[in-house]
Amino acid sequence: MDSNPVKIGILICDRYRRCAGGKCFRAMRNREGAFSIYKGRQVELVGYTTCDGCPGGNVEYAGEEMVKNGAQVIHLATGLVVGYPPCPSIQFFKDFLEKRYGVEVVVGTHPIPKKYLDMHTALGTWDSPAWEPILAPTLCDAPTRALYD
Repeated sequence: MDSNPVKIGILICDRYRRCAGGKCFRAMRNREGAFSIYKGRQVELVGYTTCDGCPGGNVEYAGEEMVKNGAQVIHLATGLVVGYPPCPSIQFFKDFLEKRYGVEVVVGTHPIPKKYLDMHTALGTWDSPAWEPILAPTLCDAPTRALYD
């Protein structure tokens, strides 16, 4: 295992501001979902906060604070993807944080729970090809998705 931890920050949707982070932290610990990119690496969490609600007024400040705390990667939490409706600013947040702070941004944290995948599939939410790269880090096998319901 690499002895230099990857320092990460997590930005969650303000709709879930009371979330204790259980699914994100479990996925980080187990290297599941978007955290599978860290297999064989240590991870250090240096920031966890909300976007502050639409239109994401905290993204600029939070990104700056996370980078000052050493964040090399900022994860936009899975809740931004699976909410009803999904966050309309996901791509903007990703582009802004990467351009402004020169930090890698990954969309997603824990695997998409089965119940959300089923509902968004039924609704046709993610039918556009534009969603494929957004969903890719958090799609995984069916048994793992079911563990996150």
